[in-house]
Amino acid sequence: MSAHPRHWADVDPERPAIIEARTGRATTYRELNDRSSRCAHWLRRAGIVPGDHVAVILENHPCFLEISWAAQRAGVYFTPISWRFQPEEILYILEHSGAKAVFISHAQAALAARLLQGTCPSARLSVGGALDGYRSYEDAIAGTSGLPRAEETRGVDMLYSSGSTGKPKAIKVPVEDPCVDGAPPLYRLFGRRFAWNPSTVYLMPAPLYHSGPLRFAMAIGYFGGTVVLMEKFDALAALAACERYAVTHAQWVPTMLVRLLKLPREVRERFDLSTLKFVIHGAAPVSVDVKRAMIEWLGPILDECYSGTEGNGATLIDSAEWLAHPGSVGKAAFGTLHVLDERGREVPPGTIGDVYFDGAKFEYFKDPARTREAYNERGWSTLGDIGYMDAEGYLYLTDRKNDVIITGGVNIYPIEVEHVLASHPLVLDAAVFGIPDEDLGEAIHGVVQLADPAAAGPEVGRLLVDYCRAKLAHFKCPRTLEFRAELPRHDTGKLYKRLLKAEHAANPAARKPRG
Repeated sequence: MSAHPRHWADVDPERPAIIEARTGRATTYRELNDRSSRCAHWLRRAGIVPGDHVAVILENHPCFLEISWAAQRAGVYFTPISWRFQPEEILYILEHSGAKAVFISHAQAALAARLLQGTCPSARLSVGGALDGYRSYEDAIAGTSGLPRAEETRGVDMLYSSGSTGKPKAIKVPVEDPCVDGAPPLYRLFGRRFAWNPSTVYLMPAPLYHSGPLRFAMAIGYFGGTVVLMEKFDALAALAACERYAVTHAQWVPTMLVRLLKLPREVRERFDLSTLKFVIHGAAPVSVDVKRAMIEWLGPILDECYSGTEGNGATLIDSAEWLAHPGSVGKAAFGTLHVLDERGREVPPGTIGDVYFDGAKFEYFKDPARTREAYNERGWSTLGDIGYMDAEGYLYLTDRKNDVIITGGVNIYPIEVEHVLASHPLVLDAAVFGIPDEDLGEAIHGVVQLADPAAAGPEVGRLLVDYCRAKLAHFKCPRTLEFRAELPRHDTGKLYKRLLKAEHAANPAARKPRG
């Protein structure tokens, strides 16, 4: 059954809801319920009402989840933001979302100070101790009630991902059921598929500011299970946590799978992984060789999920199905899958086209034009992927329509990086795209046209990479650069990026070392 964590606090209050993997410290369902209720009361005291927005800037920490549950039971939209973002990126999200409160980690003192120089909400709490300009989160909620409010109503996340215009876009999903109790339909689907229950011990090594990790971690709370929360992924530490906490379910993105496989076999086999029943992966493409090697090591317990932050649909595939359909991301499990040609007509099996779901609705917050672009005339929506279905209905993804780069499970939109590169005085034009990388899935590669081609060289390459890193989160910046006398553009200005990709594939030695 699925229920709100407050139910599990009543029936088994001392059961661990969250365990910090490194220290073993547990947060019980009683504590999670009490603290999330206190935080929800504080939100209302601060004048934050259902439909308002708050932002969360925290590392993987139990308070991340208790604040998220507080917003969920206060009817508030909550927006996790990566603390790795540059202050300008975070300030844009705070202003665009209209956040009325921000929760930030005490460990991010320098970032917190920078945010005060921009448009930052007046309600500001620091988790882990007070900071100048921020009230202590712990002190703030200590003065409120742990009893649920009578008028609790459901709130949901509103997450941002980088947009092709260079500014992050916010995905807003409707709140169809105001009742806080009971898991949303997609969570219930996953619960049945992965046999979630109060005995589930779920290893979460990925950052909670991403949609998949946050939503899966909260989903476990509906089923009364335990989330084992890692501060960051480390291959040895992940295997040790599986053994120490008798983990039943692990969520690993392809980059993590690669790093696990790079451990010597004798090291991997030192750990008792016999309790592990499911390894759930997604967020990025995984090579056939990597997935096959994982199945050979752990057995047929890998389940792959293809979906998006938009939540408009999902496909699933287990190991047995995948071995029969290698490379597939599965059949539609939520929503109805369609592959369409450029005129919006369904294509026959084996034909590549645009991937659409006839499923749940969403909108891009404050961006009606982008919302319209995501839907066709029949009300089906797309994430911008292209691929094909076979005769049995299994989906195979072949590309990203908008050239998105997925590096280490994180979506990077090249135009944002191109705009930064092109803003440098030495640069005349720039193109950015993904190149194959065994560890990350894709690495970010830049092609630059300088105003003075004679200046091209490793020193300028390092200068441009450093310039990007001063303006963007480091994981968005090119790892490699090359220089061209001219980029292939149409007279209309359209960049033929596919030509650059093809030329690079034919001559990978053209890359320059990272800066």
